[in-house]
Amino acid sequence: MRPGFFEHIPGGEKITLKGGRLDVPLNPIIPFIEGDGIGWDVWQAARPVLDESVQLAYSAARQLCWMELPAGDKALKQYDTLLPSETIDAFSEHLVGIKGPLTTPVGKGFRSLNVALRRALDLYVCVRPVRWIPGVPCPVNNPQNVDMVVFRENTEDIYAGIEFECGSESNMQFQTWLREHYPEEFAKIRFPASSGIGIKPISRQGSERLVRAAIRYAQKNNRGGITLIHKGNIMKYTEGAFTEWGYALAEREFGDRVYTYRQWLESKKRGGLEVANQHRSEAIQAGKIWINDSITDAAFERTLTRPDEFDILATMNLNGDLFSDALSAQVGGLGIAPGANLNDESQVAIFEATHGTAPLIAGQNKANPCSLILSGQMMLHHLGWHAAAELIQESIQKTIDSKTVTFDFLCQMPEARLVSTVEFGEAVIKHMRAVAQ
Repeated sequence: MRPGFFEHIPGGEKITLKGGRLDVPLNPIIPFIEGDGIGWDVWQAARPVLDESVQLAYSAARQLCWMELPAGDKALKQYDTLLPSETIDAFSEHLVGIKGPLTTPVGKGFRSLNVALRRALDLYVCVRPVRWIPGVPCPVNNPQNVDMVVFRENTEDIYAGIEFECGSESNMQFQTWLREHYPEEFAKIRFPASSGIGIKPISRQGSERLVRAAIRYAQKNNRGGITLIHKGNIMKYTEGAFTEWGYALAEREFGDRVYTYRQWLESKKRGGLEVANQHRSEAIQAGKIWINDSITDAAFERTLTRPDEFDILATMNLNGDLFSDALSAQVGGLGIAPGANLNDESQVAIFEATHGTAPLIAGQNKANPCSLILSGQMMLHHLGWHAAAELIQESIQKTIDSKTVTFDFLCQMPEARLVSTVEFGEAVIKHMRAVAQ
């Protein structure tokens, strides 16, 4: 074991599993990755907020025992690797952790460390709640209608990284094989000599476990609807299959706890539109989860114009990435968007800042720390420490109400008071203390 690993605040205990569920001690060891770029900045604000929320909610009875893990630039300098195997092992062993943003080059170099971490730990679900905090500036007229949760499949789709670079030997070999064995498919490549090629794997197993996790989340959190987002009208055997597999899984495993669009269509076929709508209405009134689907481009339009029609969005990797950021823009941007990557079976979960490393402002104490703070709040809910989590939510709201903001919001709130990254965290703590009194 290389030095620097598994060093944590003294007295911490591991989170374990009991009966398939988390068994959280009063002093859990929480691995964290500070992150690259503004990772250092936002962590200096977020960690004190999380610590203070626990102290105020539970006094000395509970404590987060932090354990730093190297990754990204820090790991490269210290261990000559961007993602040490010990970092992956520590997250696996301790089950729950949190991380800042990690560098990903565009167009060349190594692939995303975020993707590598998700794949190594099989964190197949990315959960991104999107909800407006009153007072946060945003570009839509009725942001209060935006209250959605994106369930993004994390391990498949084009993010699997199966690509053949234009002009490479592997590209030429693949095209030769395709031309010889499937000439009709090869003919669909418009400019073979100048094409890079990517493969898009979507599996039944991957689709089913994503939809299963979304339904379980809906049941646990009293969410009434799930929309399967896809481009199945064009990509019939990948995105179209995702939708069919999702419907089949819902009907097979959750039975009378869900009502699907496929069942509505069958009801309409047998009894007409009025009967089908009556069946759907009765199912919803009985507390069943309504599961339907939407073509990706239509869903983009509707989430902008009629956001109140959506609750949980379950979709594949690329769609989920796009929707997560687009929906976040409606409520104030990525600076205030939390997220988590998890495995519903192993119970390994890593909560993360959803934004990038923002190298142009790194080290300047300017970045908005809300994404990491709110991801930490999600983590506290995940641990079952709801009092601390709710304290953070209320205090961020009061901080925004007091018009105390970082520079990203100031340009849209000229009457507000500009504070640094750390000062924003201090303002949240001040309001937490007032709320707790």
